[in-house]
Amino acid sequence: MPRHPGAWSGFLAALTGRRVLVALALAVAVALLLNPIFITPLPVLLGRTLFLAMVLLVAFTAAGQWPTRWLPNWMPRWVAQLIAVGVAAPLATLVVYLLSVGGDVRALLANEARISGFLWIAGTGISVGLVLALGALYRERDAQARSQELQFELERATLERQALDARLSLLQAQIEPHFLFNTLANVQELVESGSPRAPVLLQSLIDYLRAAMLKLHDGEPTLGREEALVRAYLELMHMRMPDRLQVAIDIDPALRELRFPAMALLTLVENAVRHGIDPSEDGGRIQVGARRDGDAVRVWVSDAGVGLHESAAPGTGLTNLRARLHAFYGPTATLELSQEQPRGLRAEIRFKP
Repeated sequence: MPRHPGAWSGFLAALTGRRVLVALALAVAVALLLNPIFITPLPVLLGRTLFLAMVLLVAFTAAGQWPTRWLPNWMPRWVAQLIAVGVAAPLATLVVYLLSVGGDVRALLANEARISGFLWIAGTGISVGLVLALGALYRERDAQARSQELQFELERATLERQALDARLSLLQAQIEPHFLFNTLANVQELVESGSPRAPVLLQSLIDYLRAAMLKLHDGEPTLGREEALVRAYLELMHMRMPDRLQVAIDIDPALRELRFPAMALLTLVENAVRHGIDPSEDGGRIQVGARRDGDAVRVWVSDAGVGLHESAAPGTGLTNLRARLHAFYGPTATLELSQEQPRGLRAEIRFKP
């Protein structure tokens, strides 16, 4: 039996009610099967098989809690459990018969019927005990394998989430300077041209960047926070070219709490300004919107600028944005570009929240 307190707790935990009930049920079944060949009354025979069943259960459970240092290096624990059952069956049966003869070994050996009964009960106990022990060991190993599999899945999911977070951080770090330097270039352009609007625009930029950096590193970016950044950015751009830029933002208020990658919508708006409105002599209109479409959500940015040239290749911002969308929402998230009529470009994100 285990001596260490921790082993005792493990022993009691392994000695489950289900195992006790199975052992008792088998003891009753064995007694009923052996009863026709025994002259011993059924209640006495049943008492012997019940005692044997409990001893075998305790021996099997206790051997499963033996410290590894008690076992030879070549012997697995499951072998020790089988040996414990094989040894406990004849010993427990011998104890039962010695009690029935008052401990007189000679009286036991002199009675052929008692020897025959001993062999029947001990042999049945060894056979049934070993079969049940092997079944219990198989179920235990199967449960351990499932537990290890679940543990591996949990560890893999944790590692995948950590890799995803690192990937998002890397992509976001690539976008931050891209946006910052583009915006500073716009301010530099006004300063060099001597525009009286430059100081106002610079102050607005400072206020915007301060708010943007705080929201950018927030742990729970949402579509509503991205909308606020877009509004601030478009206000800056409107101050830079008030006669050439018109803005319309129509985002469903019910979608503002949805998780949304930081800087994702801003990347599309910046592209619309830089590649659609800026190159156009007449400027144009930028529309930003978001609507739920069944179980999916559509977020779009369209501009009435110069449109998309056939030879144009996707820039770093859009390439990173697609990667971030896949990392954020899974492979079903899409970013599609299409020509607007009579001119302009529409960029639409579609995902399932």
